[in-house]
Amino acid sequence: MTETDIDELIRRTLFTVAPDLEGLRIDPDETFREQFEIDSMDTLNFIIGLSKATELDIPEADYRQLETLAGCRAYLTQRLGR
Repeated sequence: MTETDIDELIRRTLFTVAPDLEGLRIDPDETFREQFEIDSMDTLNFIIGLSKATELDIPEADYRQLETLAGCRAYLTQRLGR
């Protein structure tokens, strides 16, 4: 899976949780919560979606790493061994 594939997976998962965000630019370093005012349930559903899409067990201790596009990219790249 390339970095582009990982970015697309992140975007697709985010837009599944919050479809009204589709088409908006995502600042890679700003938290999703700050950019889009998504709530904690949306955040949890996003992480669950990433877990299902990647078949990774994402422990709660790692959730803070998944608050930004750049953080998600780095986390998934490392966990997927790419």
